[in-house]
Amino acid sequence: MASLCRRWHLPAAGAASSRISRPLPLLRYACSRPTPRPRIALRLPAPPIKCSGGGAWEGSIEKKAVAKAARPHAVGRLAAESGNPAAEVIAAAAVTVVMGVGNRVLYKLALVPLKNYPFFLAQLATFGYVIVYFSILYIRYHAGIITDEMLSVPKTPFLVVGLLEALGAATGMAAGAMLPGASIPILSQAFLVWQILLSSIFLGRRYKVNQLLGCFLVAVGVILTVASGSGAGNSLKEAGIFWSILMIVSFLFQAADTVLKEIIFLDATRKLKGGSLDMFVVNSFGSAFQALFICFLLPFLSKLWGIPFGQLPNYLKDGAACFLNVGTLSRGCEGAPLLPLLFIIVNMGFNISLLHLLKISSAVVSCLASTFSVPIAIYVFTLPLPYLGVASSLPAGFLAGAIILIMGLLAYAWTPSSGSSTASIPAS
Repeated sequence: MASLCRRWHLPAAGAASSRISRPLPLLRYACSRPTPRPRIALRLPAPPIKCSGGGAWEGSIEKKAVAKAARPHAVGRLAAESGNPAAEVIAAAAVTVVMGVGNRVLYKLALVPLKNYPFFLAQLATFGYVIVYFSILYIRYHAGIITDEMLSVPKTPFLVVGLLEALGAATGMAAGAMLPGASIPILSQAFLVWQILLSSIFLGRRYKVNQLLGCFLVAVGVILTVASGSGAGNSLKEAGIFWSILMIVSFLFQAADTVLKEIIFLDATRKLKGGSLDMFVVNSFGSAFQALFICFLLPFLSKLWGIPFGQLPNYLKDGAACFLNVGTLSRGCEGAPLLPLLFIIVNMGFNISLLHLLKISSAVVSCLASTFSVPIAIYVFTLPLPYLGVASSLPAGFLAGAIILIMGLLAYAWTPSSGSSTASIPAS
C-alpha cells in the first residue's frame, strides 16, 4: 500500500508536475483509507479458543476458557463436553460400584487357592500392573491417543503418587496385621474424612451442608452395615490406640494419593490448553514408582507377613508354583490360576474405572462410589458362591445401615450442578 501511495504522488513527466502542487483529496482519501473488504472480514468465523497466537484476545478469552475447563464441578469438569455430563458421571459411578463389588468378591475367591501365599498375590498384582499399564500406554501412544505433550508432563508428582501408595500399603499392612477384622471397616471411614479435608486445603473446595451430611450418613451406614453385631467396639479397645492411629494414617496416605491425582489432572488441563491428560499416563508412571518404592520396602513388608527376608525367594517360587497349579506344591491350589487371574483383571478394571470417575468428577465422588460397593459385596457373600463353602449371614444392622448409606448418597447428590463446589489452583 505504501508503494501505491508513492505512485500516486509521483510528479507527471515534464511540465505537468507543476499542476500537482498538493495531493488531490481523492488521492489522499485513497491513501489514508484504503478500500476495505468489510463483508469478507465480517463473515469470517470466530477464531477457535485454542488459538496459539498471542495478544490481548488470547489473554482474555483463552484464559477464561481454560479456567472454566479446570473447575471440577460435582457433575464432572471433563464430562461437560458430552451431551449429558450428569448421566456420564452416574454411569461411571455405577461401573465403579460393580467393579468394586467384583474386586472384593474375587479377592476372597483368589485367596482360596493362594491362602498360604497372599503376599505373593499382592506383589504379582503390583508388578504385573506396571507391565500391563505400560503396554496399554505404548498402544495408545502409537494410535495417537496419547501425545508427546502428555508424556512431557512433570514426573515428580507421579513419584509422590508412587511413594504415597507404597506408604499406604506398608502402614495398612502393619496395622491390619494387629487389628481385628471387625475394627477395620470403622477405621476405614477416616478415608472419606481425609479426602474432604485435603480437598478443602489443596483444592480450595468448599462443601455445602447437605454434602457434608451425606458423607457423614454414608460413613455411619457403612459402620452399621459391616460392624453391627461383630463386637467392633470391644475390638478397637483390645487392639490399642497405636495400631488404630497407624491405620488412620494409612488412610491419610491413600486419601492424599487420590487428591494428588486430581491435582495432576487439573494442572495438566491448564498446561495442555484445556486438553485432557490420558489416565493411562497417570496409571503407568504412578504404578511404576509404586513398584520401585515397594522394592525398597520389601524387607519390612515381608517381615509383616511373617516371612524372613532370606526366605523370600523360596516363598515367591513356591507361590508361583501354586499360582500356576503345577508341581508337587500344587496340592490345595485348586482354582488357580483362573481365580487369581480373574481377581487381577477385575482389580485392574476397578482401578481404571475409579481413576476415570475421579477424572470426570472428584476424589470424594469416587470414594463414595467405592464405599457403596461395601454393603453390596457383603450381601453377595451371603449367596452360595463356589469354593467358599457355607455362605455367611447378614449382620444384624445390615438393612438399617444400607438405608442410611443410600440416604447419605442421595443427600450428597442433591446439590444442584449450578451450586456445586469448585476448586481453584493458582497458575504457575
